Amino acid sequence: METNNAQYKSGFVSLIGRPNVGKSTLMNSLIGQKIAITSNKPQTTRNRIQTVYTDDRGQIVFLDTPGIHKAKNKLGNYMVNAAQRTISEVDVILWLVEPTTYIGAGERHIIEQLKKTNTPVILVINKIDTVKKEEILAFIEAYRHELDFAEVVPVSALKKKNTEVLIDCILKYLPYGMPFYDEDTVTDQPQRQIAAELIREKVLRSIDEEIPHGVAVAIDSMKWNRDVCHIDATIVCERDSHKGIIIGKQGSMLKKIGTLARREIEDMLECQVNLQLWVKVKKDWRDSDFLLKNFGYNPKDNE
Repeated sequence: METNNAQYKSGFVSLIGRPNVGKSTLMNSLIGQKIAITSNKPQTTRNRIQTVYTDDRGQIVFLDTPGIHKAKNKLGNYMVNAAQRTISEVDVILWLVEPTTYIGAGERHIIEQLKKTNTPVILVINKIDTVKKEEILAFIEAYRHELDFAEVVPVSALKKKNTEVLIDCILKYLPYGMPFYDEDTVTDQPQRQIAAELIREKVLRSIDEEIPHGVAVAIDSMKWNRDVCHIDATIVCERDSHKGIIIGKQGSMLKKIGTLARREIEDMLECQVNLQLWVKVKKDWRDSDFLLKNFGYNPKDNE
């Protein structure tokens, strides 16, 4: 792809918002393929996931951060620090909110963080497919009183409504410059990490019981033999009772999780996958620096 430096734009964009407002769904929608995992449980995203959108006008590097919330343990601290640090490192901030006129304590905490930055903030009102069209103006007005936004864009990440308008708005505020990545790059996440996250997503989606954020996935080995990728992975939970739920009666739940994860990993790798899953209990892993680092969350990354 040839680029004219005088016209081409490139820069970094942070996606912030309270847990479960649809940040990962929006990023997957903008990029056009699945990178970040989604579930109906909050705090699904634990790392800053870097993804790349490229067209003939410019390149947008998205940083999808963990939701800004009140930390309860070392994993929580890591997530909050990752989100807040990203705000100061980017060219544009996308703040994703629910379609409502009620601005709660969580949103006000984010507003206070955004008041400290000179970075352009685009307010993205998500899930507009769930409300009446005439209500959207009221939501926009409620937020306009709180902060001077560069733009306000209502979208439906799930239905991919207005996502092109959002891309146009982002490009407007990016600096001119050459792309950071080649045009085929969609993420800087290693395949092992994406595979682990896809497995964790299937755990979160398949289990109704409250086994919240106390689940991590470690890829023990990932080897190719001819056209088949052999993956051994361990699902780590905090309690023996959680282990029983994840395994299920006669291993039925673990088999379901493995089947669902294998299909998506095969789509990602574009080859046949042999996936073997195990479940282990490691109590209080979320408060252990050693175990956090082992699962890919390095607290020193935030220093």
